[in-house]
Amino acid sequence: MLAATLRQWGGHGDLWIFGYASLIWRPDFDFEERRPAHVRGWHRALKMWSRVNRGTPERPGLVFGLLTGGSCHGVVFRVHRQQAPAVLGTLWEREMPTGVYDPRWLRCETPHGPVSALAFTLSRRSPNFTGALSPEQYRQIFAQAIGRYGSTHDYAHQTYVSLKAHGIHDRALEQLLGHAPARPGS
Repeated sequence: MLAATLRQWGGHGDLWIFGYASLIWRPDFDFEERRPAHVRGWHRALKMWSRVNRGTPERPGLVFGLLTGGSCHGVVFRVHRQQAPAVLGTLWEREMPTGVYDPRWLRCETPHGPVSALAFTLSRRSPNFTGALSPEQYRQIFAQAIGRYGSTHDYAHQTYVSLKAHGIHDRALEQLLGHAPARPGS
């Protein structure tokens, strides 16, 4: 899929990448520019099982995916054309080790006009799509799920804080975080 994504990009201009969760606060790649962006037809959802990064096979955690429907505010990163193949390789190792996401080129509206950016979307047919989860299930996941990059709760909270820092209010995420058990000293 990486080769196909590189072909779709074409290499004739700079590469744009859409960040809607951890890419906002931990891109892990060099970029030339970052802009606020809005995507229509997709929304951020904490509905993808994570059995390595934010959970384990015994206690799966959750990570965000872009699901069809609604809209999503995030940021786009512009990567210089010459650095793009290396950045895509690094990004692929991070986001696509098991090929769970569907990489897509989405139209992102920015204050300086639209750009076509690579985004990592999630199919509702994916075995990693959670479907509907109850408040009690979220509460349990927030309390127990920890993987190699930390807990689901910390990941969701850091995303919420980063979104706010960029002027983005995500009511659905705020509501989900309300299901987290109180922490000592909170």
